[in-house]
Amino acid sequence: MTPGLIGAPLNVAQLYLDGVCRSFDGFKAINGLSLAVEKGELRAVIGPNGAGKTTMMDIITGKTRPDEGKVVWNGDTDLTRIDEAGVARLGIGRKFQKPTVFETHSVEDNIRLALKAPRGVFPVLFDRRSAEENRRVTEYLDRIRLTHLRAETAANLSHGQKQWLEIGMLLAQEPQLLLVDEPAAGMTDAETMETAELLKSIAGERTVIVVEHDMDFVRALNCRVTVLHQGSVLAEGSLDHVSAREDVIEVYLGR
Repeated sequence: MTPGLIGAPLNVAQLYLDGVCRSFDGFKAINGLSLAVEKGELRAVIGPNGAGKTTMMDIITGKTRPDEGKVVWNGDTDLTRIDEAGVARLGIGRKFQKPTVFETHSVEDNIRLALKAPRGVFPVLFDRRSAEENRRVTEYLDRIRLTHLRAETAANLSHGQKQWLEIGMLLAQEPQLLLVDEPAAGMTDAETMETAELLKSIAGERTVIVVEHDMDFVRALNCRVTVLHQGSVLAEGSLDHVSAREDVIEVYLGR
């Protein structure tokens, strides 16, 4: 059997974590975590520091192996048996909290460098550009609201604009699932709301999981929320639903 393939689907969800556990030096970072995310869904994951959010993303992307449990992709592939590069090839992209863009290149060339295509960096830098490639670059620049800055050097962008550019670079790789880590961190209020609108516009055609601490941002996403605590799911539902629960208030909201 091909590595990663499982005998039968565990769930119709696009991504399904089933009883996942991971310990580090005796500390259970992930403890029986089960979670299902539907194709095209926008999901926010919140929780206090140490709740297991980053470890969860590390496991999904193949960076960390769980001690037990499965992570099922599209119903028939166990991601825990696939390495990081293999998971990326399956269509799972991750954006870390700190934006990593090519600072000395233009906004346009950052997108061009990220395009999913059978070619390397040199054709881009030496301006071998097709009409189709130009169309795709413009499409992604429009999506991330940076068309007017396409010739600008990436180093000159604001923090929020760099976050949008990296989201655009991730989109250019045509992932099916985007894992986005605290995109609103360090943004102005206006940038935060615009980022929420951007992610909502991406959901539907792609699945988006957002890990975030900013509750105003999570509310603007207007999506299903999963609360993690001590490595497992404490609550799920709308933000109003989970934030009204006494156990969530006690462990996270601090009221």
